Amino acid sequence: MASSLSFGPAAVDCADLVVKTLGTARIDSPLGELLQQRQQSAHYVEESDRVLLDDTLSAVAARNRAPADLPGFEPAGPRRKIYFDPSKTRAGIVTCGGLCPGLNDVIRGLTMELIRRYGVQHVYGFCNGYEGFIPQFRRCVLDLSPEVVSDINEHGGTILGSSRGQQDPAAIVDCLERMGINLLFVIGGDGTIRGAMGIIEEISARGDKIAVVGIPKTIDNDIMFIDQSFGFQTAFAEATASIRAAHVESTGAPNGVGLVKLMGRHSGFIACYASLAMSDVNFVLIPEVPFQLEGDCGLLTVLRRRLEKRGHAVIVVAEGAGQELMEGTAGTDASGNKKLTDVGPWLRDRLTSHFKSIGVELNLKYIDPSYAIRSVPANPHDSVYCVRLAHNAVHAAMSGRTEMVVGRWHGRFVHVPMPLAIRQRNSVDPHGDLWMSVLEATGQPRAFA
Repeated sequence: MASSLSFGPAAVDCADLVVKTLGTARIDSPLGELLQQRQQSAHYVEESDRVLLDDTLSAVAARNRAPADLPGFEPAGPRRKIYFDPSKTRAGIVTCGGLCPGLNDVIRGLTMELIRRYGVQHVYGFCNGYEGFIPQFRRCVLDLSPEVVSDINEHGGTILGSSRGQQDPAAIVDCLERMGINLLFVIGGDGTIRGAMGIIEEISARGDKIAVVGIPKTIDNDIMFIDQSFGFQTAFAEATASIRAAHVESTGAPNGVGLVKLMGRHSGFIACYASLAMSDVNFVLIPEVPFQLEGDCGLLTVLRRRLEKRGHAVIVVAEGAGQELMEGTAGTDASGNKKLTDVGPWLRDRLTSHFKSIGVELNLKYIDPSYAIRSVPANPHDSVYCVRLAHNAVHAAMSGRTEMVVGRWHGRFVHVPMPLAIRQRNSVDPHGDLWMSVLEATGQPRAFA
């Protein structure tokens, strides 16, 4: 099993954590009076401080450096001096990729902070992802205001719409120039961030001064150097309803099996957390831990033993699990993601055919709640997180930061350079404490092999 830490913090150094800026910030911030009243505390990181990359003594010791030379993230938050004059600043917001709980919360948070706190007069929402900048698609542009966004956080989805796939960076920058946009906020996953980096490269080539700041959106929680992505808490909380239903169904018939497929193309975080939230899951299958169906220790044999002993079972499988057992679909989707074979129906059919072949009754119910989960409003925890991410994104952009995303690392909000955020996918460590908790809670073997 490959470890998720083949890259990890140990391979990161100070140079990887440097955040780009457009120039020296010389303008007094409208939030200056609030900042003057703040005092250094355990819950406030001053803007000149750093949030250490490493959080264990052994990791710090391994670097063999003086404290001042240890790698650390730039802390997020308002700055006393800003780069852009709010009265002459125009901002754009775009949402890309699949839906995720909290998108409207982020849009609302960005808009309210820009207008109410900084005094920016013009905030535009570009519709349907990066297509919204391209003339041939004829997507509309929304004039965002506190009135327009006042209650959008109560609804799922995104009022701006979304789309997958990259567009020509030159055409996007042409649009930004035509509209006089100074700040661009991109809300999306690794593909969106890669697109943003292409936009930034074009901006730099033209000598423009446009800040591009990302708010990472991935329901799978698979972006590195971010404690958790927004919408993740809501997603695994919603998934528990399907697990509960699967358990009820499995206990209602002889040899009942409830099979639930959850999101997680390359990372099994939702499957792990949702299963831990419910005490009724017996087997969790994730992409990071390969499994076998056949053999004395394979899933089919272990499941049969479970049914003989207890008469029912619940299986949770992440969508990217078991790909090595199936014939993959060639090609990629519009976002450049490798197309996956649908593990849910495949596993359902394999389980059904196996038990039929050995003459054992099986009552299997298959549940796939994926799109229902993606479309719900954010829960209170995610709503708070979205607002705080939005505030910190605005602070960063107004201070002239660019080519970075905002996130939380070791519980503190920080600036993460875009190249670092997408260098490798965040995934469940098969040797880490999360997977150990799953093994303890389910009682499943460490490996089906």
